[in-house]
Amino acid sequence: MSNPTHPPAVGVLDQGPEPTFPPGFLWGAATAAYQIEGAAAEGGRAPSIWDTFSHTEGRVVGGHTGDVACDHYHRMPDDVRLMAELGLKSYRFSVSWPRVQPGGSGVANQEGLDFYRRLVDELLANGIEPWLTLYHWDLPQPLEDLGGWPVRDTAARFADYASLVADAVGDRVKYWTTLNEPWCSAFLGYGSGAHAPGRSNGADAVRAGHHLMLGHGLAVQALRAALPQAQLGVTVNLYPVTPASDAPADVDAARRIDGLANRFFLDPMLRGSYPEDLVADLAEVTDFGHVRDGDLEIISTPLDLVGINYYSRHVVAAPVPGEEPEKYWRAPSCWPGSEDVRFVTRGVPVTDMDWEIDAPGLVETLRRVHEEYTDLPLYVTENGSAFVDTVQDGQVDDVDRLAYFDAHLRASHEAIAAGVPLRGYFAWSLMDNFEWAWGYTKRFGMVWIDYDTQVRIPKSSARWYAEVIRRNGLAAQ
Repeated sequence: MSNPTHPPAVGVLDQGPEPTFPPGFLWGAATAAYQIEGAAAEGGRAPSIWDTFSHTEGRVVGGHTGDVACDHYHRMPDDVRLMAELGLKSYRFSVSWPRVQPGGSGVANQEGLDFYRRLVDELLANGIEPWLTLYHWDLPQPLEDLGGWPVRDTAARFADYASLVADAVGDRVKYWTTLNEPWCSAFLGYGSGAHAPGRSNGADAVRAGHHLMLGHGLAVQALRAALPQAQLGVTVNLYPVTPASDAPADVDAARRIDGLANRFFLDPMLRGSYPEDLVADLAEVTDFGHVRDGDLEIISTPLDLVGINYYSRHVVAAPVPGEEPEKYWRAPSCWPGSEDVRFVTRGVPVTDMDWEIDAPGLVETLRRVHEEYTDLPLYVTENGSAFVDTVQDGQVDDVDRLAYFDAHLRASHEAIAAGVPLRGYFAWSLMDNFEWAWGYTKRFGMVWIDYDTQVRIPKSSARWYAEVIRRNGLAAQ
C-alpha cells in the first residue's frame, strides 16, 4: 500500500563530511512497557509471563523484577516533556497486554486503556508522533497457563486484543507494529528458556514462532478493517550471518543460522512461505503439522512498513577437531536443530552485553531486506548499546554509546544512499530500564535512571542525539 506521507526514500543526500538525511526522516527513541512502566499491580493490571518469570528464583540476575522499573506509569508526563526537550519526533512504546486485558481475553480494562490514551494525548501535545507496538513480550499469564504461544488459540486472542487497542487510540495513532522481535518470544521464551515463560522445547519454539506470525497476520487484518488509514507493520530482529571461512561446512552452518535467525520470519511474512531448507533442517524437531491451510496467506497479509532491530553480526562455524574451544560458544537450544554450530568470537570491540560492534552489518541487513524481500519503507526500530555508565558531578559522559550511535547512523545514511527506502531511526533506548534476564545490571539508555530515587539524567549521548535531530544530520568526523 502506498503512502504519500512518507518522505522520499532517496533524495539528494549530502554524502560529504556532514551527511544529512532526507526531509521528514523520522527521528525517535524506543522503550517497552514491562521494562519501564512499573505499577505492576495497579490500575487493574494483572501478571504477565514476565512478572511470573522475574519472581521465580534464579531466573533474573539479582532477583530483579519489573514491579517498579522506571516508574513511568506515574511519571509519564514528565518523561514525555523530557522527550520533547531532546527533540524527539517520534516515540516507540509498547502497550502492556495484561494492563489492557488482564485475563488475555474478554472485555478491556478501561483504566489500563486510559493510561495509553493519556500517553498518546501527551505525546501529540508535545509534537511527538506516537509509534505503538502491540506486543513486546508480556503475554498475560492466564494465556500461558492455557499453553501460551505454542497453542493456536493465542493468535486469535492477540487479534482481539489488537482490536481493543485500536478502538481506544486508533483515531490518534498513525503508526502500528504488531510484534517486537518474535524470534526472542519464540526461541528464547520456549526454546532456550532464557526469557519468559522459561520453557525449553524446540518443537514448542517452532510452533510459538508460527502462531506469533499468525497472530500478527490476524491483527493486521483486524487493524486494517478498523483503521484503514493507519500505517501497519512488524518489527523483526535481524543479523547478517557470516561463515568463519569459505569451507563448505562453515558456509552451511551460516545457512542454517540465517534460516533460524532471519528467514524463519522474513519468508512467511513477506513471501508467504517457509524456506524449504529451513523446513528440512527442522525435520527432527517438528513436521510443521501445526501449519494449516490458509495460515501463510494470513501471515503474509500486506503491510505498509517493516521495522528492523539491529545490534550485531553472527559469525559461525562448524566444529573443527582440535580447534581451541575458547574461540567458540556452542549454539544453545534457542537454535533448534543447529546445536552443533559454533559462534565465533573475532576479538573486535564489544558492548557490555558482549555483543560485537559491527556497524557495516546494519548496511548489509537493510540492503538485504530491501533487495531480496520488499520495496516497503523500512525503519530501524531499535539500535543501541549497553555500556557501564557512571555519574560524575551530576553528569554521565557515555562516549562509547555516543560513538556507537554515530557509527550506526552513518551506516544508515550509507544504506539510504545505496537506494534503501529507510524512513526513520529509533534509538534503543530512551532510558535505562529492566533489561529482561539481566535485570538492572545492563544500561542501554540515553537517559540515566537512578533506580533508588528515579532521578533522570540525560547522558552525553542524549544531548548529542538531540543535536543530530535538530540538524537532521551528522557532524563531520
